[in-house]
Amino acid sequence: MVLNPNSMKPIYVQISEWLETEILNDNLKADDKIYSQYQLADLLNINPATAAKGLNLLADYQIVYKKRGLGMFVTSEAKSIILEKRKSENLKHLIEDVVKEADYLNVSREELIRLLDEVRKGE
Repeated sequence: MVLNPNSMKPIYVQISEWLETEILNDNLKADDKIYSQYQLADLLNINPATAAKGLNLLADYQIVYKKRGLGMFVTSEAKSIILEKRKSENLKHLIEDVVKEADYLNVSREELIRLLDEVRKGE
């Protein structure tokens, strides 16, 4: 993973999103142990507190759970939680921007849907 220090997203958010992507790609599965804050700090050359903040963000969303003295593990619901989270946060914001631009350009609903279908089909 390569962190982007110039990104508008904080480093800890980039870490949590990277781990979410690892889960979505089945590189981390339910009940798999994930990196510790110290492993992430060494791997990414960052402060362990920043790594911990990224891991805690995942725990807040119940994507991972803590086993005292053993570390953090992926929950069985992690994939569905991540998908729903990304749909409701990321995708919705993108669609809002597209709809605003379409309204600005006087694009009809039907034309917008046709364009969406074209993009989806790869045309």
